Amino acid sequence: MSSGIRKFTKTELEIYILLLCANSDNVESEEEMNMIKSKVDSATFENIYAEFKQDSEDESLEKIQDNINLHHYTNMELAKLRKEMYEIFFSDCDFKNLERQLDRIMDNIIY
Repeated sequence: MSSGIRKFTKTELEIYILLLCANSDNVESEEEMNMIKSKVDSATFENIYAEFKQDSEDESLEKIQDNINLHHYTNMELAKLRKEMYEIFFSDCDFKNLERQLDRIMDNIIY
């Protein structure tokens, strides 16, 4: 794990990943944000969201990769995470090119 990279809990990492998915098309819809907020308490969401907004895309991907490697995810946990990612991607009934690109990147990081 790179020095200086924040260690997330699994829940915090999930929220961070979903925020990246919601922002992949450069538009965070209210529906996407509500879906993410429903998964965690408001204080945790605000903390993770504030950090996410300060990070570049490269920093976000590095944090995700480092934290995925830190936690020992089961196949079921990874499948659940992928399902939640797709719920965010398809919340607007459109899988845009930027979302597809992030999906491929995340696939390489997660597996």
